[in-house]
Amino acid sequence: MFKEISPVQLQGNPFHMLGQEWMLITAEKEGKVNTMTASWGGFGIMWGKNVAFIVIRPQRYTKEFIDAADSFSLSFYDESYHKVLGYLGSVSGRDEDKILKSGLTVLHEDKIPYFAEAKTVLFCKKLFMQQYDEKSFIDTELPGINYPDKDYHYLYISEIAKIFEKE
Repeated sequence: MFKEISPVQLQGNPFHMLGQEWMLITAEKEGKVNTMTASWGGFGIMWGKNVAFIVIRPQRYTKEFIDAADSFSLSFYDESYHKVLGYLGSVSGRDEDKILKSGLTVLHEDKIPYFAEAKTVLFCKKLFMQQYDEKSFIDTELPGINYPDKDYHYLYISEIAKIFEKE
C-alpha cells in the first residue's frame, strides 16, 4: 500500500538512490508499458517547480515510450530488487516481454504506469527535452569517455507531480 507524500517529505539521499539503488523509468505507449533501469539523473528546482532530470540514449526502446507520453514514473526499490533491475537494464523490451519475465506488477496512477514492488514512486510530467551536443561539453574528455559512438543522451526535465511512498 502506498501513501502520497510531498516532495519535501521525500526521504533518502539522492546520490544513493540514483547511484546505488538505481531507478526504473517507466512509460506507456498505445497500451503497452516499457521500462528501463537508470542510474544517472537528479532532482531539484527549475522554473519554480520540483523537478526530476533523466537522461536516455537515443537507441533505448523506452525513449519511444517517454516521447509518446506526457508523463512517466520513476520508481525506486530496496536492495533485494537489484538483480531484477540489472535484468531490466540489460534486456530490451523490443526483444522480449521483460516486465512479465521480471515478475514485477504493473499498476497505474492517473494513467501512468508504475510497479507495486517499488518503495518510492515519482510521477513526472515532461517539461523540457534536448539532446546533448558535443560542442556544449566544457570538459572535453567526457564525450570520448561516455559517448564513443556519439549516441548522446537526451535530457528530460520533468515536474514531479506526485510522490508515492510504501507504507
